[in-house]
Amino acid sequence: MSHDHDDHGHDHDHGASDMALRVKALETLLIEKGLVDPAALDAIVEAYETQIGPRNGARVVARAWTDPDYKARLMSDATAAIAEMGFSGAQGEHMVVVENTPDTHNLVVCTLCSCYPWPVLGLPPVWYKSSAFRSRAVIDPRGVLRDFGLALPDEVAVRVWDSTAEIRYLVLPERPSGTENMNAEQLAGLVTRDSMVGTARVTA
Repeated sequence: MSHDHDDHGHDHDHGASDMALRVKALETLLIEKGLVDPAALDAIVEAYETQIGPRNGARVVARAWTDPDYKARLMSDATAAIAEMGFSGAQGEHMVVVENTPDTHNLVVCTLCSCYPWPVLGLPPVWYKSSAFRSRAVIDPRGVLRDFGLALPDEVAVRVWDSTAEIRYLVLPERPSGTENMNAEQLAGLVTRDSMVGTARVTA
């Protein structure tokens, strides 16, 4: 686990906050002038948050499940391996992949803000940015997982990874049984955003 808050490296947040304020001001202006439909804007954000962004991560996971050589590269240098597939850029630097196993489940949080790997997961969901998730994930990770409907047996250890501006984590979920005959494209269709954050498992 990484909980050294003194070295958390969130200096980037000041710039991010300034940018968020500029975006909000522009958004408000466009809506007031009738140039943008708020519902359409919400739909676009929703698409990037839950569909477009996480599809990239799902392809990474599916390839790791079906290509042992790629998985080895992913585990040793995730940033480069993810870039191989064309997914890189701001908020996606310095990636580390942590693998779920039958005896270990990984959960990702950013305790001081909401560092998140945008190129592979899209925009962070509201719950990921909430203070309740950020604090409870460290104090009571099993309770948080139960809130998401994931009750893990006592023998499965839960590891919490604290993302920072320097390191952003991505969970490699366990490949579900019964998918042996599925190809990478079919497997990618099973992988959810939450499974790559660690708040869910992938099911067939």
